[in-house]
Amino acid sequence: MSEERVQLRCHPATPADAVRSISALVSRSAAAQLRIRFRLEGDIARLRVPAAAAPAIGSELWRHTCFEAFIGLCGQAAYHELNFSPSGQWTIYAFRQYRSGAPLADQSMRPRIAVRRAPGWLELDAAVGLEALSESHRRAPLRVGLTAVIETSGGFSYWAIRHPSAKPDFHDPDGFALLLEPPGDQAR
Repeated sequence: MSEERVQLRCHPATPADAVRSISALVSRSAAAQLRIRFRLEGDIARLRVPAAAAPAIGSELWRHTCFEAFIGLCGQAAYHELNFSPSGQWTIYAFRQYRSGAPLADQSMRPRIAVRRAPGWLELDAAVGLEALSESHRRAPLRVGLTAVIETSGGFSYWAIRHPSAKPDFHDPDGFALLLEPPGDQAR
């Protein structure tokens, strides 16, 4: 299993004094399982976190506190956006190219989401089968962007591994800054 730990950075145009840090631990198993554990540290009482709900496909989850993964195959313009809400709701979008796509309404793609919290931190653990995206995702190197939208009473902050633009834009392919190779002998 390959595993990477990354630190998300707040976009300089959207400061967030309620959040000290957001990190992510990403692993990819030989069984084509992608697991991402986001950990937010800060003043959790000041965040607007969606209440727990039944696991289901959500709508516009990024309009509130939400953790996200953008996944593309190397050398291709197409990519997927995975939204994971602390409520337990989720959405998977398929894009043919930059911002040209739509949500997928397929319950079989449902990720497993677990949320834990304490006064100083919030963790969201999401696991998704890569074969749900396509057969190619099982074996190919992946370009990954990990992001978070954080809502407080004072507004929003936008977090990512890399912010390539003057304005927050998680769809910018230059923000897909993490390369995840397939584990072991699965390579191409």
